[in-house]
Parts: sequence; structure tokens; C-alpha cells
Amino acid sequence: MRKEQDEKGILLSRDYFHGLIQAEIDSGIPASRVVLGGFSQGGAISLFAGLTAKVKLSGIVALSSYVVLDSKFPSFVKENDHNHKTPILMCHGDEDPVVPTNFGKMSYEMLKSQGFDITFKLYPGMAHSACVEELDEVEAFLRARLPPEGDKKSEL
Repeated sequence: MRKEQDEKGILLSRDYFHGLIQAEIDSGIPASRVVLGGFSQGGAISLFAGLTAKVKLSGIVALSSYVVLDSKFPSFVKENDHNHKTPILMCHGDEDPVVPTNFGKMSYEMLKSQGFDITFKLYPGMAHSACVEELDEVEAFLRARLPPEGDKKSEL
């Protein structure tokens, strides 16, 4: 999708995210209760780090994002393919001038064709931002991925 990508920087960011996941696990949070998510570049790194994580996560949210290192992506997934069936929510505005909508659509199509469990939502008239409908979708995704445990009330 993009010709010039900072592979070294992306891999450093992925490793940083993997460290954050491990810190949560070390503090007693099961990996099955961890969702990665972000907007724009944060969503792009969440996708990459989540789909190459060393543990099975609960979900991944990517808003106005795309898959980084797409030409090498399958080889990175082979190293740690624990999240092939992890639900992914991608959302994008159809008037995004920063991360072209087509990048989001192509990323969705690429992941779908590789058998990932992914949903793509497109928001008419939305630029590189968020809208209430999108945030409602994210909330519903998080509620489904992180239901209350036992007698605990929802954290959301």
C-alpha cells in the first residue's frame, strides 16, 4: 500500500506494544481480557502488534487505519499466529484526507482474504476523525469482547 515505510521504527513500536501486553499479563490481567486499539497510526500499530502478538488477545480496534508492512505482513504473522481468529473492528470515514479510505478498504480486504475475523465499517461524510456512530460501534465491540466477569459490574 505504501512504498516507504519505517520498518525498523514499526518493529520497535510493535515490540513496545508487546511489552505493554506482557506488563498487563504480569499484573494479573489475562490476555483474554486485553484489547488493543488506536486511531490512525495508533490503529495501524495496534493491528500489526495485535496480529503478531505472542499471546491470544480478546480483540483489536483500528480507526482510520491500515496494515503496515503489508507486503511482508504474512511472514510476520507466521512468527506468532495466535490471533488469526481474534475479532478485529476497523472503521473509516469515506472522506479521510490523511489516511485514504482506500488504504483502510484494501487492508480490510487483505486481512479478510487471509482468513482473519474482521469487520469493516464505513462512515459517510466522516473525515480523519470520529463520529458518534463509530464510537457506539467501538463501545458495542468492547462490551462483546470484555463482558463483566462474575459479580463484577461492567468496566465500560
